[in-house]
Amino acid sequence: MNVLLRPATIDDLELLKHWDQQVHVVESDPNSDWDWEAELLRNPAWRDQLIAEIDQQAIGFVQIIDPAKEDSHYWGEIEEGFRAIDIWIGEGSNLNRGFGTEMMHQTIERCFSVPGVKAILIDPLATNTKAHRFYERLGFKFLEERMFDGDHCYVYQLDRQDFKA
Repeated sequence: MNVLLRPATIDDLELLKHWDQQVHVVESDPNSDWDWEAELLRNPAWRDQLIAEIDQQAIGFVQIIDPAKEDSHYWGEIEEGFRAIDIWIGEGSNLNRGFGTEMMHQTIERCFSVPGVKAILIDPLATNTKAHRFYERLGFKFLEERMFDGDHCYVYQLDRQDFKA
């Protein structure tokens, strides 16, 4: 399977808005407004927004941020050396086909290709047990329960040394 991660652009606006309405996406992120119209036009140095494609067909989205520099301070005060990931598959028909695993492998590689990155964070909803198992299979370890913008989440972390092992 050859998944390509490419930068998201304003040309992806309607697709991302469509994916935001899919039941499995809403269930995993019910309270977020991604403000695609504005955010797809911004390219801050602390963020990558990527569309995953297979054979030039868009299948998913990945966002990588530097939480120490991110302007909303979603992660609060956090030291340098972390990355945080948001990921989803757009259409339900593309779930459970290995696409998310390949997207995560590439995203993890991308994060750890930066020498100063010591760990990656992810924050699935506490009720999203499928996501918990998925991240644990990838080597992420549960850190804590935490509220983010009114959502009860589990915080997971993948340390560089665990990734290399």
